[in-house]
Amino acid sequence: MMASLFAGVSGLKNHQVKMNVIGNNIANINTIGFKPSRVNFQEALVQTFKGAGRPSSVSGGTNPIQLGLGMQVASIDNLFLQGGLETTGQITDLAIQGSGFFVLGDTNGNKFYTRAGAFGFDGNSNLVDPATGLYVLGKMADSSGQIPSLATTGEIVIPFGQQDPARATENVTLANNLNAAATDSKAALSSAGSSNVNNVSGIANDGVGGTHTISITGQQAQQASFTGANSSGAPLSLNTVLGAGGLGITDFTDFSLTIDGSNTESIAGLTADSTVGDLIDAINSISGITAELDSGEVKITRDKAGDPTSLSFESSTAAAGDIAAEVFGVASGSTFVSAGGAATTYVANDVFVPAEGTGAAAGPFASQLDLVINDTTGLVEGLSGLGSGGVDITTFNGGLQATTPGNELVINTDSTTHSMSLAVFDSQGEKHILSLEFFKSAVKNRWEWTASTMSNENITTGSSGYVSFNSDGSLNTFNYNGGAQSITIDPGNGAETMNIAVNPGSINNFDGLTSFASGSHTASIIGQDGYGLGILEKIAIDKAGNISGIFSNGVTRVLAQIVLADFSNQAGLRKAGGSMYQTSANSGEAVEGTAGATVAANISSGALESSAVDIAQEFTNMITAQRGFQANARIITTSDQMLDELVNIKR
Repeated sequence: MMASLFAGVSGLKNHQVKMNVIGNNIANINTIGFKPSRVNFQEALVQTFKGAGRPSSVSGGTNPIQLGLGMQVASIDNLFLQGGLETTGQITDLAIQGSGFFVLGDTNGNKFYTRAGAFGFDGNSNLVDPATGLYVLGKMADSSGQIPSLATTGEIVIPFGQQDPARATENVTLANNLNAAATDSKAALSSAGSSNVNNVSGIANDGVGGTHTISITGQQAQQASFTGANSSGAPLSLNTVLGAGGLGITDFTDFSLTIDGSNTESIAGLTADSTVGDLIDAINSISGITAELDSGEVKITRDKAGDPTSLSFESSTAAAGDIAAEVFGVASGSTFVSAGGAATTYVANDVFVPAEGTGAAAGPFASQLDLVINDTTGLVEGLSGLGSGGVDITTFNGGLQATTPGNELVINTDSTTHSMSLAVFDSQGEKHILSLEFFKSAVKNRWEWTASTMSNENITTGSSGYVSFNSDGSLNTFNYNGGAQSITIDPGNGAETMNIAVNPGSINNFDGLTSFASGSHTASIIGQDGYGLGILEKIAIDKAGNISGIFSNGVTRVLAQIVLADFSNQAGLRKAGGSMYQTSANSGEAVEGTAGATVAANISSGALESSAVDIAQEFTNMITAQRGFQANARIITTSDQMLDELVNIKR
């Protein structure tokens, strides 16, 4: 009977422990980073009345007869559940999403671990837990913003107002597109020389600027012609009569002219009363030839100049008393044939010297231009093909003429350019403007470039070069002229000489400069690594715990990194008060590392992790604890009543 009393007492006592744990959980419902606990019970001592019996060949086995003597607390576990995040906007408020703990410490080497990240800075610019004064531990970065691989864990010091020394620019980065189809190469007449050229207009298709010196040799096309010698021997006039009293022509029916060997035109309508002027008018009615009175004789000219084998005329056979015999003096049975015509023998040699370019792009480049021939007159009246086309070259009346040495035709074309600029810094932090100007090259898929500055600086080496591209638009080469490896600039202010390397991207790739026919230029200098003097103004903390300083010069550099710690058995940690834990014999040693790498967690800046207590669960646990306590109390009162009945037996 007494055993039931002791069992009930153990139930009362241990359910009270459970209520204490529940009370602590609920009390910390709004404690940042708090992790709830739970109580696990187990049966206490057991009294054995009879052991188990082994089965035999006669009968089966028997179970042991045992009596429990109450219950006891088996464990009080810490439940490391993820709490929700509460946004605060305070940069130094930090919350962990995932596993791990912030590491706090003092100068004596004591370390504590917490999920409560309400941190701030003390008077010495140390990142601390303001509630305890313990330092938030991490690793400091070097002057370049890198965390040394051998850096030790210690206090994080962020001295606001510290200076960030100036850094000279060492690299500039280029990117985007130089339009392969671009041309701004307007052509203009510099000197016509003796060429009879009167106008040059248009834009050269190749886009290359420079000087075209054009020498023209040969002869202009000539017109075929024939001048008669009339039978009278006297000079003719327009009024000379063809018949009696004049030339004495009696046959007007058989005279004809054949043009270019195939088109025969008869001269009709003339009579003995007709005049030489009437004959000229009749001939001029035939397309392709022109008749006129020249020094008292009739001259016929083929209107179109050119090769006489294809541009000619011939009369019909002469007979006694007809026009061919009397006006043009052709012997009986013969014809007169045009003579003196000639095809053009002009050759226009263009020697082009580019305005920009070295080596293979420097020139001179020799080419032969095409002749522009008038379809009506057959004369050469212009040239084409300069700058790969797009340029019109026209002449005054009379067409093109040959040039003599010193009197060549000279045409200038403008360069197709694209410029870009960016501020760079010297060792004293002074700003300088560096400009790069690109010129379309005479070599295919290539651009020449020059570097310049805007003030008293002096570029000593590497002031020019070229960039070439593959046929697919990717980068092929980027070279400096003269064997330079960078652009060397004397700032002219006492600062160190600047050596700036240009990074155009990866060879045979598209991650930097490219050259596509895109319709516009987008190439630019997208970055440089120098800066002037700066003052630390504010910080930012990323998800890996990197504390970056933001300086007044626009530089952002990592200053330190917050470390996290994790354990093989988080439940084995020992509570140290103040929402902190310490290692125990069963937690394992702390494994310190960085969020997202060594520790599977992310750090959220400007937020705090709320308590992980589930109030609905705690209220439910409270009810079960209360019922358990009531039931155990009932065991005690019932056992007491039974003992009282036992005492009353002897009355």
